[in-house]
Amino acid sequence: MPTFLHTADWQIGRQFSTFDPEDAHPLADARVQAVQRLAELAVTHQVDAVLVAGDVFDMQAVSERTIRRLFAAMAPFSGPWVLISGNHDAALADSVWTQAQRLGVVPPHVHLALRPEPLLLPEAGLAVLPAPLTQRHTYEDTTAWFDATETPAGLLRIGLAHGSVQGILAEGIDATNPIAPERVVRAHLDYLALGDWHGCKRIDARTWYSGTPEPDRFKANEAGHALLVRIAAPGAEPEVTVLDTAQFNWQLWQRALQVPSDLDALLADLASLPSHTVLSLSVQGELALADHQRLQEALGQARARLRHLQAELGELRLQPTDDDIASLRADGYLADLLAELRAEQAGQGEEADTAREALALLTTALRQRNPVAAAHPSVLSAQEGAPQ
Repeated sequence: MPTFLHTADWQIGRQFSTFDPEDAHPLADARVQAVQRLAELAVTHQVDAVLVAGDVFDMQAVSERTIRRLFAAMAPFSGPWVLISGNHDAALADSVWTQAQRLGVVPPHVHLALRPEPLLLPEAGLAVLPAPLTQRHTYEDTTAWFDATETPAGLLRIGLAHGSVQGILAEGIDATNPIAPERVVRAHLDYLALGDWHGCKRIDARTWYSGTPEPDRFKANEAGHALLVRIAAPGAEPEVTVLDTAQFNWQLWQRALQVPSDLDALLADLASLPSHTVLSLSVQGELALADHQRLQEALGQARARLRHLQAELGELRLQPTDDDIASLRADGYLADLLAELRAEQAGQGEEADTAREALALLTTALRQRNPVAAAHPSVLSAQEGAPQ
């Protein structure tokens, strides 16, 4: 039974420029490591070929070292690889593909299918119909030529394309690089292996997006997979198995802190996350001074333990209690300033954001100046009421 691995959207060379370098470099490196895991999966499952549906590279301008590392990562699987170009690495006259060919790093068993012509792999039992992109955006269906193209009897007809199947995006959105949803039927394909959608997605029994093997964004779209496809014979329905391939687990959290137990739950959830987590956290609500310090301490610990944590606290208001304010021993101008900031942060816009940040900084500084209050906010009032 012919068996192949369907993967796409490796995005090799992605920079993660919005991340700190300490986090960006491991995330970029994980994309190359994902390719090696794919090669190892191909060996483990004894596949006949690996089909890569575009966006192998994230951009045209990648370093020689990056290109060499990619093809070295593919080495564990010595069977045929079929790679097409996508919108990020379109097969231009001078492209990342021509650079790879000039470097002489493409092994004979790695097929760069950069032209719309059949690629026959009789030993694998496959006739691959590739639809590489030769420019970043096109409004013509690059898979249209499949319909009239004949392939040898006995070989599975496999389409390999990069683009958007029409009708799956929100109504009114016109996607570039369109693919007709009925292409499988029109072209009598046994399977259509697609790239561009970064999550694993089934369009129909014979049409799938594999998604990227390593997540690269916080959107929950089933990223981090490859597809193991078995087809008994031409015309038979594919058996598709979703394989996990991700190294890092990307999470998007939005939490509202309305009652004290909400903070306890958030801190417990943070502590339970595995170290390979990439987390974007947005928090809104209100916290007393002591709880705000607990949150900041927990975030500091999480940043040290997780692969990456970005926390958005712009909608979180610091609401010091009367005991909190008393413990700070602020009087005169400082007392007036605290009261003013407490009032201003309740508003909207930049002034409220500034007041919120200033209140957090001021109360933190005052707590650090007063070791007793910093350690135990309730101790100070008890001491002040004790007999002399």
